[in-house]
Amino acid sequence: MTDTQELAGLLETLCPMFLLVDQKGCIGQAGSTLQKLRPELPLVGQGFLDVFELIRPRTVTTVPALMSMAGAKLHLKFRDEPRTTLKGLVAPLQQSGGAVINLSFGISILDAVRDYALTSADFSGTDLAIELLYLVEAKSAAMEASRSLNLRLQGAMLAAEEQAYTDTLTGLKNRRAMDHVLGHLILTNSAFALMHLDLDFFKSVNDRLGHAAGDYVLQQAARIMLEETRSADTVARVGGDEFVIIFKGLTQEGTLASIADRLIARLNEPMMFQTQPCSISASIGTALSTQLQVLKAADILHAADLALYQAKRDGRSCHRLYSTLTNVQS
Repeated sequence: MTDTQELAGLLETLCPMFLLVDQKGCIGQAGSTLQKLRPELPLVGQGFLDVFELIRPRTVTTVPALMSMAGAKLHLKFRDEPRTTLKGLVAPLQQSGGAVINLSFGISILDAVRDYALTSADFSGTDLAIELLYLVEAKSAAMEASRSLNLRLQGAMLAAEEQAYTDTLTGLKNRRAMDHVLGHLILTNSAFALMHLDLDFFKSVNDRLGHAAGDYVLQQAARIMLEETRSADTVARVGGDEFVIIFKGLTQEGTLASIADRLIARLNEPMMFQTQPCSISASIGTALSTQLQVLKAADILHAADLALYQAKRDGRSCHRLYSTLTNVQS
């Protein structure tokens, strides 16, 4: 083994980003990590100043000037893309007239690790870069774990909030959600209609066919209400067989009457549960936010209730508007 080979092996172990440069500036040996940065360009045989551009000191433009920089820090970068910046140190070899130039990434190490897929095996075991990489990896792992935990917590909070506002049997909004929507509409002085719907003869289905049949009817009724309303509307189950529908921005009595008629017609159709017909109907009362001088949630709910009770007194399976009641016409 020649002295040059022995030196190259030693340098490969201690500083795998070294270059052995002869007195003419030609690269004779290159560390494995440094060569990994340019896999398509064999560094051996290339001129050092042809591969690298000296940034500082700018006065170094020739090989003799480079060789005179013993112990001085060099700032350089590749001439081709990606133009990774490097730091270097020149150690002249007296016998050959050449030099050992050891390179490092400096503060650009994180970018280099990302761009060239470097690992700890590409650095000397005593290189502080290894410690930095471990710290970065540990920080990244901790941040990813924290992000994952935050996402899970956020998901759990959203799920809990959604569950708190959802009727578990029908998937509709519940009374709490209705109160929230109603309060927001009143606070923002928005025009809306509130429709109170009650299922007629629902108790007889429960008594005759059992609670499973009753649950099925409630679920089918909920589906029909969702199909006959807009996505912006709020459909809520507020009691056993009672529902409230809030129509934001809709106050035309004719349109609301048409919606109520469609709901009644569809809910009048028998629902088959395990070959058994379940027959119900619906009574509906509707009140408009524009009908009340001072709009309060309790008052508009009461107005819709009055209209609903009038529908039941009039024979059920019908719709009544609060505006048609005697106490409103006065």
